[in-house]
Amino acid sequence: MTEPRTNGLRRVTVYTGSKHGNSDVCVEAVEAFAQAVADRGIGVAFGGGDVGLMGVLADTALAAGAEVFGVTPEWLLTSETPHQRLTQLEIVADMHARKHRMAELGDAFVALPGGIGTLEEFFEVWTWQQLGIHTKPVALLNTAGFWDPLLAMIDHMAAQGFVRRSFTEALIVESTPDALLDALASWQPSTQHTSAPGD
Repeated sequence: MTEPRTNGLRRVTVYTGSKHGNSDVCVEAVEAFAQAVADRGIGVAFGGGDVGLMGVLADTALAAGAEVFGVTPEWLLTSETPHQRLTQLEIVADMHARKHRMAELGDAFVALPGGIGTLEEFFEVWTWQQLGIHTKPVALLNTAGFWDPLLAMIDHMAAQGFVRRSFTEALIVESTPDALLDALASWQPSTQHTSAPGD
């Protein structure tokens, strides 16, 4: 049996929902992703919450033996319960510090099904990649076509001349955890990642 590739990936920063959503498919996808990451000996960094798909991610990864690092802003402690069994939980000053720290912790970025917060975090790190702020892979786990409407919008923006095709091609989109992790392991940064992504 061939050993799965990691290519130096020690930890993946994951963005996902603070709700479970309306379909068990999303829950099962998060569980499968967390298990696949743990099977490869890769750790997880995430927003630190014990709710929704975030909680599913942490619980599954921890049960499978992965290290899980959470980062949460101090003010959110009054409204969102932090996960109590993490490898490490960091309390930071605000959302900006949270996102910066999560970006530092991960060697790659993956968006699982989620809502507005997941989108905001995904677009920020993808923009940073395009601006050359980091040279780490960014990926969408497109479970059951969850991200298809977003991908159609991104394709529309590229067709209208607002996003370079080289940037859309740098984005990893896979429908299964193993295919996504293989793509992360083999990804190479483009020489064009120091150009502005568009308006």
